[in-house]
Amino acid sequence: MVASTLQTLSNSLPSFTARLGARAPSCSVSTTSFANSSLAAFEQLIADYLPLEQAQRVRRAYYYSEQAHYGQTRRSGEPYVTHPLAVASILARMHMDAQSLMAALLHDVIEDTGVSKDDIGAQFGDEVAELVDGVSKLTHVEFDSVELRQAENFQKMTLAMAKDIRVILVKLADRLHNMRTLGVLNRDKIKRIASETLDIYAPIAMRLGMNEVRMEFEDLGLKALYPMRARRLEAARRAARGNRTHLIDQIKGQLGQTLQREGLNATVVGREKHLFSIYKKMKAKRKSFSAVMDIFAFRLLVDSVDDCYRALGMVHSLYKPVPGEFKDYIAIPKANGYQSLHTVLKGMHGVPIEIQIRTHEMEDMANNGIAAHWLYKSEETGASMSHTRAREWVQGLLEMQQRAGDSLEFIENVKIDLFPDEVYVFTPRGDILELPKGACAIDFAYAVHSDIGNACVAARVAKQLVPLSEPLESGVTVEIVTSPSGRPSPSWLNWVVTARARTHIRHFLKDQRREDSLELGRNLLDRALMAKQSRLSAINEDTLSTALTAMGKADIESLLIDVALGNTLPHIAVAHLTSQQENSAVSGEIATLGIRGTEGMGVTYAKCCCPLPGDAIQGYLGQEKGLVVHRDNCRNLAELRDQPDRLISLHWDEGIERAYPAALRVQVENRRGMIAVLATRLSAIGLNIDRIATQNKDMEFTFVDLELQVNSRTHLARVMKRLRTVDGVLKVVRSARR
Repeated sequence: MVASTLQTLSNSLPSFTARLGARAPSCSVSTTSFANSSLAAFEQLIADYLPLEQAQRVRRAYYYSEQAHYGQTRRSGEPYVTHPLAVASILARMHMDAQSLMAALLHDVIEDTGVSKDDIGAQFGDEVAELVDGVSKLTHVEFDSVELRQAENFQKMTLAMAKDIRVILVKLADRLHNMRTLGVLNRDKIKRIASETLDIYAPIAMRLGMNEVRMEFEDLGLKALYPMRARRLEAARRAARGNRTHLIDQIKGQLGQTLQREGLNATVVGREKHLFSIYKKMKAKRKSFSAVMDIFAFRLLVDSVDDCYRALGMVHSLYKPVPGEFKDYIAIPKANGYQSLHTVLKGMHGVPIEIQIRTHEMEDMANNGIAAHWLYKSEETGASMSHTRAREWVQGLLEMQQRAGDSLEFIENVKIDLFPDEVYVFTPRGDILELPKGACAIDFAYAVHSDIGNACVAARVAKQLVPLSEPLESGVTVEIVTSPSGRPSPSWLNWVVTARARTHIRHFLKDQRREDSLELGRNLLDRALMAKQSRLSAINEDTLSTALTAMGKADIESLLIDVALGNTLPHIAVAHLTSQQENSAVSGEIATLGIRGTEGMGVTYAKCCCPLPGDAIQGYLGQEKGLVVHRDNCRNLAELRDQPDRLISLHWDEGIERAYPAALRVQVENRRGMIAVLATRLSAIGLNIDRIATQNKDMEFTFVDLELQVNSRTHLARVMKRLRTVDGVLKVVRSARR
């Protein structure tokens, strides 16, 4: 029977069998019978919900996969086809569509056999071919590290997910079966795959609302990484289950009787914490097993949303609710589409009881998430809402990928984005935004729009100004204050928690650094060319092209950026641009470069000497550091004078209005309240104190180190003069920042 089926298949696939030739003889009866029981179970699964024509196409995909993988075995010794069959069975239990099942059956064919994407497209359609290609790994590319390979694979999968979200569902099922069969691998590979699953795939399953898959990922990952801990926890859970049986039955009976008495059709189900959640809670809260397991959890399944709220009132009348422990995820669903009512009650003998109340449809959504009711996703149901949310998330991933510097930065942002806990905040118009726990106003601003985030200067929470770094709480209304001159700061990266905000900030800073570097590089090159009585704009295209080739630069922008960063010295670039030797003498005096204070990230100010407008200054072109401004008498600059090619003559431009950091050391008498007196005096003249600290305290005097923001050398002199008039101040000197 099987041999004749394969012969029929071979006749219908001439190009495929011609290529496999001698590599694919007829399957032996023993090999085929090995997979027959699993195949029969799979056929029964798909027959229950797929039309006959679609079921036959899926069955044909199985035989195609079986023939393509003929002779290949898994590490366990089983025929390789048992793996794609198991993956397809996982999806069939979720009632996924025929294309997804065919892609699952064929997902390793491109990678492990001589079959191409075009071959699959010709036999099963382009839709199935795209799905298979999206799931396939990048096996023909060499990577420097495991981390880079994983990141590149996930990038490819993200692009495929953007075209068809079912790619990730097939991939999750593939990973789930691999996790179930980890035992035959070596210990290092087990740990790597389990860690990757817990870091990436379990949170993705959570993000897509596939709770059952997520819990199995976590439990299997725990058993793979910490087998002894998992065994002990499992034994303790079994023992606790036996000790609690009587009380659980009693509470369950009371809940059922109360709901039945009020005429509410409801199913009461006892919930048991899965191993990983027990382990994570014990570890995070440093609690014993008995402390974690002292909560009794139940789920009430009802027919409608109205019944959910009716049931809530009934259980609150039966047991006293715990204040602050009620959450309404029906009115405000989670980001993955999860809906339910959560409440905590004080039961008999003060036992805490967790109750989840939801409809049967919500239960299906909670367990299978985006995979629930896939065949009926076109209908206006909760499932279609879940698909919309999932697609929005994937589009967000795509945007992150486009803005990320490399694949490792992208995968880092993805991990940041996969937060299980969320806060819900309101815009001034009353719209609700979901943000990860710990998100601040900057995260909120970028969630609204990237332009608002880039121009953000302040935030109001409940109409009160708050620091941009302050974490937001659920229920607050957030208003962002913007300014045309506002721009992201590198320090924001220390505060934000959303991947969207982090990606946009990094992208802005990268672009800003490029623009600043281009302007600074042009100024440095023009200044050096002036010694040759020339300007960059006067260099003809042929000379410029020849010079760029000689220096190994792709274009003029690359040269300008390298000059600004100190990677190419200006006089060397000038020698090429003016067709002179590198060591030729400079003819004429080089003009000094003006510092305006608006150069952005192209120019930095040395912390060792804190230069201010009015100081004599000089610049140093550090490699990859750009132009660093020092005071002319800086001790560190003296050590750099043996590199005259990297020293740049500088001067301050007129009309600089920005503030600069300055450091003072104040010697005061050791008496109570002196620091407060200094702070009060500085505040009275309108100065911001960035830092204040004490040094070398003894019985007679104390050194107070101050970091301030001043406009110029003259401004600082006035401040020092004012401080010297304070009673108890012995000495005031300018110092370096600590």
